[in-house]
Amino acid sequence: MTRATRAEDPKARAPLRAGPALAPAVFRELRRTMELACFKWDVQVGDTTALAPFPLFLDEATWAHLGGLAERLTRETLAAEREILDRPALQRRIWLPPALQRLFRRAAAARPTPSAARVMRFDFHFTTEGWRISEVNSDVPGGFTEATHFTALVAGCFPGTRAAGDPTKRLVDALLGRARDEGAIALLSAPGFMEDHQVVTHLAKQLRDRGAAAFCASPAHVRFHDGRAHLISAEYHGPLGALVRFYQAEWLPRLPRAVDWEPLFVGGRTPVSNPGTAALSESKRLPLVWDELGARLDTWRRLLPETRDPRDAPWLRDDGWILKSAYCNTGDTVSMRPHMTALEWANLALRVSLAPSGWVAQRKFVTVPLETPLGPMLPCIGVYTVDGRAAGAYGRVTEKPFIDAGATDVAVLIAEERP
Repeated sequence: MTRATRAEDPKARAPLRAGPALAPAVFRELRRTMELACFKWDVQVGDTTALAPFPLFLDEATWAHLGGLAERLTRETLAAEREILDRPALQRRIWLPPALQRLFRRAAAARPTPSAARVMRFDFHFTTEGWRISEVNSDVPGGFTEATHFTALVAGCFPGTRAAGDPTKRLVDALLGRARDEGAIALLSAPGFMEDHQVVTHLAKQLRDRGAAAFCASPAHVRFHDGRAHLISAEYHGPLGALVRFYQAEWLPRLPRAVDWEPLFVGGRTPVSNPGTAALSESKRLPLVWDELGARLDTWRRLLPETRDPRDAPWLRDDGWILKSAYCNTGDTVSMRPHMTALEWANLALRVSLAPSGWVAQRKFVTVPLETPLGPMLPCIGVYTVDGRAAGAYGRVTEKPFIDAGATDVAVLIAEERP
């Protein structure tokens, strides 16, 4: 794969800017509302707020541009998935877990389980070369309560602004359309992960507010009979009209044998969001097989930095490269030598050298910093698509050169006039 060379002129216009800080009393009340009414239970992480006291402003043209890019990226991603689903050799190259490879080999006879709604989130960064993306969160994208409730609350403090869509409403609309009257909706997450519980609890309440029977559960609570899912729990015992799988695909094969998780991917008749095929494009090694696909991936090639197998990149001697694992989650394995101790770097180099097929090397880009009420920060705009249509934005800012779980959530607002 060759490095993208087409670039936008970052000096053409300022595509985003930080707004002023909210008054301390207003921000305290907003945080309290998020914590007590909107299932944002981690508003404070140590001594640091997880919510920014200021918004990011985009103009209408910039939001339309990003939404259009995300929709094109979605179409290209789905086309790539369709090809890789039928090509086991490519599944091995993207480091798809062997248990999932075996499942997808059965897909021709057993059919992939249908989709209840397909959600993706593309993370955009405004760089010295224009807009770039770092990745797609294709399997279990989060951030819904922040992108919906937090954004709406902050927008209410700034007349002349509005939210960039509502990804929760779009997802709930799609789920209700697929479930119809065929049963309740179960939202599955992994026990012990508070961030995941926040997401499914938020979505379950939105579904209940729309009249649906919705229950939070784990995969161990689901049984399949003739391909139809049933929930077996203290709250509900009966058929399901749809499932929300907020449980990483690569984690499912580690569950005990008694857990009936395979119909979430293949052979199920109850629609699932996200469908198991999302695991194919969640791999950060996907760009390594682009040249072997017939699908046109022009938007991906233009926006994603050059990505290589670690054996084909000079990352050991060139700090212009970063490393990440194939199924990196919330930036947990994104690694840059200048931001690591010598021991951390040595341990990472050993891990990568022992299993290079599970990692990628990606060229760094330089994100243009924004002046904010908290000082210079680097922004990331996550653009959701639901069933192929742009649906909203999830903003984060950080002082680090990459986005990870420590980034601060920030409301992204469309400024209809300059506030």
